[in-house]
Amino acid sequence: MGNKPKLKASAKRATPAKRQPVPKPWGKRIGTGIGLLAVAGIISVIAFSSEPASGVPDGTDTVAVGDPAHVEGAIHEEGEVPAGGEHNPVWLNCGYYDTEVDSEFAVHSLEHGAVWITYNPDIGDDGIDRLRNLVRRDRKIIVSPVDNLEDPVLLTAWANQLHIDSPEDDRIDQFVNEFAGSSNAPEPGGSCQGGVGNPSI
Repeated sequence: MGNKPKLKASAKRATPAKRQPVPKPWGKRIGTGIGLLAVAGIISVIAFSSEPASGVPDGTDTVAVGDPAHVEGAIHEEGEVPAGGEHNPVWLNCGYYDTEVDSEFAVHSLEHGAVWITYNPDIGDDGIDRLRNLVRRDRKIIVSPVDNLEDPVLLTAWANQLHIDSPEDDRIDQFVNEFAGSSNAPEPGGSCQGGVGNPSI
């Protein structure tokens, strides 16, 4: 009998593995973008909410003042906080004072665009510190106490005053930002240093 040819075993064909779908990155990117936008929005809200409002604060009174004439000697009564008018030929150096200052010199600083912050010492150390911290060498600000001042705090710029009940009132910062160095003063380019007075700051 002849040998029958052996049949080769048929090779099993490998079944290709199912390909796993590759996740598209767009969903992740969109989620990340939304998250970043949310964070940016929160930061913006915090930043803008921490800034004082701009413009003249509510409650600011426009005060009629006389001509900014230079006059020697005492002009105002003790404890008076005028918003302009006649004043000494020499201005008061801007800064923080822990004792009362002569208004005749302070009014000349108002003429140069300074803001004069007077306070009743009864506001306490925390309130005084809050006002003192507003003083910087590059800002035209005078802070000084006035014994028996009717208001806890009185803010004064040339021809403008604002009566404040608490040193924590946000309108203090708003008033300073509006009037310190204001071009509405008669001589806004005038100096706030080189005059009289020795502020501690």
